[in-house]
Amino acid sequence: MDQSFKLGVNYWPRRKAMGWWSNFDRGEVREEFALIRELGLSLVRIFLLWDDFQPETDQVSHPRLDDLATVCDAAADNGLQLDVTFFTGHMSGPNWAPRWLLSGGPKQVPSPHVRQVVSGGKVVKSGYRNPFVDPVALNAERLLLKTVVGELKSHPAIGLWNLGNEPDLFAWPPNASIGHGWVKEMTDLIRSIDEAHPITCGLHIASLLENNGLRADQVFAETDLAVMHAYPMYLDWARGPLDADVVPFSCALTSALSGKLTMMEEFGGCTTPDNGPSQTWEWTAFGQPRTQFMANEDEFAQYIAAVLPNLVEVGTTGALLWCFADYDQALWNQPPCDEARHERHFGLVRPDGSIKPHAKVMRDFAATQPIVKAATRSVELPMSPDEFYRDPARNTVKLYRRFIEAS
Repeated sequence: MDQSFKLGVNYWPRRKAMGWWSNFDRGEVREEFALIRELGLSLVRIFLLWDDFQPETDQVSHPRLDDLATVCDAAADNGLQLDVTFFTGHMSGPNWAPRWLLSGGPKQVPSPHVRQVVSGGKVVKSGYRNPFVDPVALNAERLLLKTVVGELKSHPAIGLWNLGNEPDLFAWPPNASIGHGWVKEMTDLIRSIDEAHPITCGLHIASLLENNGLRADQVFAETDLAVMHAYPMYLDWARGPLDADVVPFSCALTSALSGKLTMMEEFGGCTTPDNGPSQTWEWTAFGQPRTQFMANEDEFAQYIAAVLPNLVEVGTTGALLWCFADYDQALWNQPPCDEARHERHFGLVRPDGSIKPHAKVMRDFAATQPIVKAATRSVELPMSPDEFYRDPARNTVKLYRRFIEAS
């Protein structure tokens, strides 16, 4: 039987963003999930903001569990499945640390990418302990998995369990062996409770470019599914900010390293407000100069229209766009929108709920009922994964150039 090519979206509400769980509105979820279904999408990735779901190390929030069950009900009523992401963690620029993980001083940060820490809904001048090795954090992680998976494993809306969102941006394991061991322990724990649903871990292209303790071959050796996140606008070796080959290449390389079919779990881009021309914004974010490509809506729709068939060509299992909505202007003075201004404009829909041109592209592509096909374009890995990770950035760029030349 043919396997359908999953189309979906990463979800935060347009009027709440990361304040969703602390200010939950079931009517809002039902309204927006109905729109997602109208666009022909079938898979929605949601994020359990760690600080909201686990306010204490030995306590999972019962109100948040109830809200999560409500989200599952809304998904099921709309024929949607959920990609449930734990330990969030990093999200859209800031790192949202649970209050009990804070170190009390600003110097202790377990990842070189930490730029801003939000805890208890506020920006804090504090570092935090490494959740890959801290014994208190590890016990908290086990409790969260046991509680959520135990409560919802039989719900028809559950599509898959996910161990994190670009977890290296929140913390690096001290080495790849520890990172591999952490993934194995957490996947084994989920499987001991729920043997029915697949498990993954939301790695992004950094795990193909640097030794961050989370190697694609090792992580996905333990999970059921391989996934990848990629954006050409952030890569100086891409042929431009709307290079339609970077996203499929990253999946093809992940498959070559892991030996598994890969889903593009997060891709997309930010568009100019009011459908202005493509442009580059410059401002100061997190105390550093920032430049960001902002695409014209119609040009961005052409990019998405090119990427989707390219993903089918490399044998991917699906594609989830980042993200559901541009954020309402009332959120622009709050994290992440205050510093990361481009995060205001990543949506399939605008703040008023109207759909952008690339949402129509997704809907039209879904209407073709795409299926997963054997790859007609692939990455041939001319070395072992160990050799690849001795110089991952150089090897990735070389393999990308070969991928382009072969097309």
